Amino acid sequence: MAWVEADFPFFSSVLDARKAGADFPADNLTPRGIILNLGQDCWACFDPDLLRVSALWQGKGVSAKALAPGSHHDVSRKTPSGQTPAPAPEGKVWFANGIYPGWQAGEQFSSRDPREPAPSPEEVGRGPIAESMGRFDAVRLVGAGVVLEYTAGGAGVRESWTASPTATGPVIARRIQITPDRQALRLALGYKASGASFVLQVPDNAGNGVEIVEENSVWTIRVRPHVQAIDFTVVFNAGSAPPKRAEMAAPPFPNGPSPTRWPDEVGAKVVLSAGKDAYVVDQIGLPENNPWRRKLRPSDIQFLPDGTGILVTLDGDVWLARGLGDPSGAVRWKRFASGLHEPMSVAVREGQIYAFDKNGIWRLRDTDGNGEADVHELFSNAFAQTADMREFPSTIRLAPGGEFIIAKGGQQDTTLGKHNGSVLRVSADGRKSTVLGFGFRQPNIGVNIRTGLVTASDQQGQYIPSTPLHIVRDGQFYGFLAAFQPKEIYPAPIADPLTWLPHAVNASALSQVWLFGAKMGPLNDALIHIGFNKPEIFRVLLNDRGTRPQATAVSITRAFSFPPLNGSVNPADGQLYLAGFQVIGWGNVIDTPAGLGRVRYTGAPLTLPREVVPMDQGVLLRFETALDPVKARDPASYSLQTWSYRRTFKYGSPQYKADGTPGQDALTASSAYLAPDGRSVFVAVPGMRPVMQLRVGWSLATADGAAFSENAYTTPYELAKFDPRAEGFGDIKVDLTPRAAVAQAGGTVSLAEGRRLAQFYACVACHAAEETALAKSGPTWRGLFGTTRTVFVAGKSSTVTADENYLRESILEPNAKIASGFEKGEYAMPSFAGILNSEQVDSLILYIKSLR
Repeated sequence: MAWVEADFPFFSSVLDARKAGADFPADNLTPRGIILNLGQDCWACFDPDLLRVSALWQGKGVSAKALAPGSHHDVSRKTPSGQTPAPAPEGKVWFANGIYPGWQAGEQFSSRDPREPAPSPEEVGRGPIAESMGRFDAVRLVGAGVVLEYTAGGAGVRESWTASPTATGPVIARRIQITPDRQALRLALGYKASGASFVLQVPDNAGNGVEIVEENSVWTIRVRPHVQAIDFTVVFNAGSAPPKRAEMAAPPFPNGPSPTRWPDEVGAKVVLSAGKDAYVVDQIGLPENNPWRRKLRPSDIQFLPDGTGILVTLDGDVWLARGLGDPSGAVRWKRFASGLHEPMSVAVREGQIYAFDKNGIWRLRDTDGNGEADVHELFSNAFAQTADMREFPSTIRLAPGGEFIIAKGGQQDTTLGKHNGSVLRVSADGRKSTVLGFGFRQPNIGVNIRTGLVTASDQQGQYIPSTPLHIVRDGQFYGFLAAFQPKEIYPAPIADPLTWLPHAVNASALSQVWLFGAKMGPLNDALIHIGFNKPEIFRVLLNDRGTRPQATAVSITRAFSFPPLNGSVNPADGQLYLAGFQVIGWGNVIDTPAGLGRVRYTGAPLTLPREVVPMDQGVLLRFETALDPVKARDPASYSLQTWSYRRTFKYGSPQYKADGTPGQDALTASSAYLAPDGRSVFVAVPGMRPVMQLRVGWSLATADGAAFSENAYTTPYELAKFDPRAEGFGDIKVDLTPRAAVAQAGGTVSLAEGRRLAQFYACVACHAAEETALAKSGPTWRGLFGTTRTVFVAGKSSTVTADENYLRESILEPNAKIASGFEKGEYAMPSFAGILNSEQVDSLILYIKSLR
């Protein structure tokens, strides 16, 4: 297990022990597992939801079947869907438990799961047991080992594990301390393998208050009511003969401070962008050449009040970054924590660090002052987690009142869990959670810390026709169904998004960031949306003029050399920092696997709009800079298109005209008016109406003559009434006389145009086009044309020649013939019917033909 540090005492993982052998339960799947590295090639998995040891084994450890370990050395190992194959014990299992609480109050032991069932009753990832039954508190690093701390019934429990060598093989000692309790307790040791054995060692002062009981093949420890603390040890071995007395000495409980494991700081440099735009992206060096050979795949960066960066990585580490604003450009990295379960984000509350992983929300504390977390406190697991590989812990953000908002991945492929694809509110004490919204495919969120407004993106796929940006509230349903559910039978009305974004513009939407406390000029306090597939950030302009909220998105910068996921404003310098990584196969137009960047305001003029409002007579645009009046008043400077999508069980959606045919409807500006402020333009457009998608484009110049062009995308559910005087235009009369549109030529078919389209529509995110490209999630284009290939048509295999007709069909009807190896539908291609015209399709084919 190269992805696991040999000298760190634990890591976290799903553990699938359902095939451990005939001696053990067939349902033993642990969605949340703390894997204890006991030494001597011995391992134990502790389940913090059920407070049980799900398996105890000897061998290599855990199979590398999850996202982080699977892609550790093979960056093309995309996350499999569903719950199989899952990480499993590699070696011989000695003991294992079924799906029941590991500690139970009372005289009788029960093998029943007391938790409320999930929508799929067979789903074992039901969340934690009731707090009255017990609650996991912390993993505490003590000395060279760890102590697990939790409550069982009314008693406090501490336990530690050690493995020791003997002449006949290792023995494992589990030492337990229990505070006084007036009720009896049962500890489930589990089913034992044929030939395995164990011995209970009880100090003399415990009397007969602790004894072994076997019930229906499950070995348990009965702990009678006691008024004094009890300390006992269970010693296990794999042989049929019990351990010898000399091998049974109870190991001392770990004590003393945890040693400093990562004393070295790792230096890195900041490379300043030479760009001249208003917003540029500086590259922040990561501690990749570190003494511990830890992989750096950052998923989020947040900040302590003093400007110290908190970087969390997919491989379970947390790093501290100091000196990010240092004029010298020198950054000092210090490793702070490890052992987390594929964390995707982190939050800071009152100077404390909260990491969100598949086990829950961990509060990471440095109690001994050595600069490293020695207490991993499970602040909250008050929500369910299945073993589905794509139920990612996507985002955690702080909300007003000290609460947290979290987003959890959907795309469930095996069962319906309680919280797959949900956005939840977690109480300030971590004890409760409430569903704010469900039915997401892969949500990523932002939270306005001032108002509590929760936004979320989702990603195009089955049931998600394009990229939406939502407000999340009131427990609403957001449209996604699992593939195994009845098609298009929805459990509730589907909430409309704030706005849709075309898939070609924002193919993989990520989180949102409010630029509060920023020093970023016109973007201060703005809402920013992060795009992953084609790395980009967008300004989100909220429109509250009607009876329902609306929004417009417009690009800020595309100057990223890495794929961004999450980020925040650094309070020290007021700039936006973004971190991200990719597993090849997620789809990205660049090959850089990971990075950290700073979006820096240069002070240069900004040509973005600060307001875009679709109105009954046209579109109101307010820019951040003064405009060339000739260009601004020319209606030919503006282009507009509208279209709609269709939500179905198929992957994505074509674009449709108002008459239902594929394509877009063009709107032609009849006139344009520049307000006296020199920055506001009203573009008069006949035929304005509510529609799912409106694109507004402009090609203008500043008052100083600098040309600029861009597009804005919005969903106008309502059209505000245009009042010229109220909007600052004076007493103008809007001319809506239809203007003949300049005939749009079909365009020249060329290889260069095909290459441009492949980048613009993010085709190269999924299809390898260059010789140096890493493996992608779709069939390679290089060397494709003219070859004979195996395809699947309606589930049946056949062969075709990859000629022009085949390529054209694959672009316009991608599911008609599915290339061999991609027929299982893990990742589907959207149709480009109605998106590309015939000349563009021909250009794309010409480009593919050139890739020899």
